Amino acid sequence: MGKIRLQKMDINGNSVFAPCTPESIEMAKTIPIGKEIDIEYSFPRNTQFHRKWFALLKIGYDNWAPGEINSQYGTPEKNFERFRKDVTILAGYYHIVVRLDGTTRVEADSVSFGNMDEAQFSELYSKTIDVLLKRVYNSSMSAEQLDELVDKFMGFV
Repeated sequence: MGKIRLQKMDINGNSVFAPCTPESIEMAKTIPIGKEIDIEYSFPRNTQFHRKWFALLKIGYDNWAPGEINSQYGTPEKNFERFRKDVTILAGYYHIVVRLDGTTRVEADSVSFGNMDEAQFSELYSKTIDVLLKRVYNSSMSAEQLDELVDKFMGFV
C-alpha cells in the first residue's frame, strides 16, 4: 500500500487519472494492469506556502528572547519545536487531551498536508503573524512588514 499523486487528464474526451510525480510513476508500475484499487483523495496544499510558514516561524523564533527562567527541574532550553507548537496553539489551532493522571493538556493541531486544507492553512499563516507581532515583536512592526521580511528571507523579493 502506498500513496500515489494523480493528475486528472482528458484523453480523447475521457477523464483519466495518471501519476504525476516520479515516485507516483514508480508506485503505479507495481500495480498490475486491470487491477482495481481504492483511492482516497485530497487536494495537495501549496508546498511553497508551507515552507513560507516555517520561514515565518524561524524568523520569529530567532527574534524571540524568552528571558531568564528557572524551574524546579533546572534552566529550560529554547526549543524550536515547542515554539512552533505554542504559536500554533496561540493561533487557535489546538485540541485538548486527557492525561493518565486525569489532568488535561493543550496540544497543537497537526499542520500536515492531510490534516489542513489550503484555506485553513492560509488562516493559520495570518494568525501566526498576529501571534508573533503580539508575543515576539510587541507590535513594533506591521503584518505587511513581517510578511515582506519572510519573502526576503525566502528570496521571493
